Amino acid sequence: MTGQHDAVEAAVAQAFRDEWGAVVATLIRVTGDWDLAEECAQDAFALAVRVWPRDGIPRRPGAWLTTAARNRAVDRLRREAAGAGKLREAARLAVADEPSEPAEQSGLEDDRLRLIFTCCHPSLAFEAQVALALRTLAGLSTAEIARAFLVSESTMSQRLVRVKRKIRAAGIPYRVPPADLLPERTAAVLGVLYLLFNEGYSASEGDDLQRPDLAGEAIRLARLLVRLLPDEPEAAGLLALLLLQHARRGTRTGPSGELVPLEEQDRARWDASAIDEGTELLDNALRRRDPGPYQVQAAIAACHATAARAEDTDWAQIAALYAELLRFRPGPVVELNRAVAVGMAFGPAAGLALADRLAGELPDYHLLPATRADFLRRLGRVEEAQVAYAEAVALARTGAERSYLRRRISEISSPEVSVPAVPVRREYEPARTQEGPP
Repeated sequence: MTGQHDAVEAAVAQAFRDEWGAVVATLIRVTGDWDLAEECAQDAFALAVRVWPRDGIPRRPGAWLTTAARNRAVDRLRREAAGAGKLREAARLAVADEPSEPAEQSGLEDDRLRLIFTCCHPSLAFEAQVALALRTLAGLSTAEIARAFLVSESTMSQRLVRVKRKIRAAGIPYRVPPADLLPERTAAVLGVLYLLFNEGYSASEGDDLQRPDLAGEAIRLARLLVRLLPDEPEAAGLLALLLLQHARRGTRTGPSGELVPLEEQDRARWDASAIDEGTELLDNALRRRDPGPYQVQAAIAACHATAARAEDTDWAQIAALYAELLRFRPGPVVELNRAVAVGMAFGPAAGLALADRLAGELPDYHLLPATRADFLRRLGRVEEAQVAYAEAVALARTGAERSYLRRRISEISSPEVSVPAVPVRREYEPARTQEGPP
């Protein structure tokens, strides 16, 4: 019985990761009510926890959950019906066709793509766009989103309530806009997909470093966006970046979930087809001679992904690319990435000098003290390195990162080994475009 219970729990957790965004997006389309959609989706998952142990795990969990959520919405609308309009809506939902698996997942009539474009309506503030998309599409909790924006949970909750009210009051349509309106939303849509991938690549909390389901969903949606905007080089640049980063997913953690730094990863296990696709997309985008921040970041990722060995990495080129990225997206996280590259190309003293300039600018960002600690260790300043590593451990959000940093502390008195700086992987200021992890 315990084994069956564990299997059901695992299936529900997997279904949440795989299906939350699709269920919510479908319910928003058919009800037009964002809060109702989220609440009914939550009810459907709660029902699965109760019913699946008795009836078995369905062959198509997503279809089961969508049906359960839709039925819950029907019940809610009937109970709350204040007039003929609500009753008609409930009747329409009740006779809706049984949801089925999409015949063509890459079709542009995708509810999740509609959801992103609705969230990214130009009348909404960028922070609100991103927060709402992460809540509805990725199923991130209000607390997780609040941490990403460095605000309190109550503040973020109020923001989400306000933006949903604005969508309802303004009658913002739930659709991919016509071609002439796409440009005004492109930057925001790219930003949402980028942050969705970032949460999958480096989770904001928990024991696991990665959430591959979110990263894979971001890539799927980025492919749709490239199809929708074939002449937009930044869309291709973003997809290239995500593919090049995701190509290393199987080597970034060890058997016990421990973090494996870039220089220790088994490059033979990197996804060669994803690297080839990413570099081809990047080359085609760069030929348009209309550079942007995602293309520059993809070029940085390509430097890492195409180096046969860690020691073959062209760190001087990476440092130059970070200097270029600063023209598009100035900010302390990009400066820190550049410090890492400069330290690798020209020595730890040069990198430390740049990192030290950022004192006070990233107070809750664990990779600043982690990077300083590595430079200090390589310079033989062991006691200072210990202090910096301890500061990084206190700030790290995931168990995998804390374990890695503690291992570095335990090694601090060992014979010196040349170890590259801890790579900067995550940006906690979603209003700015940030570089994905090397």
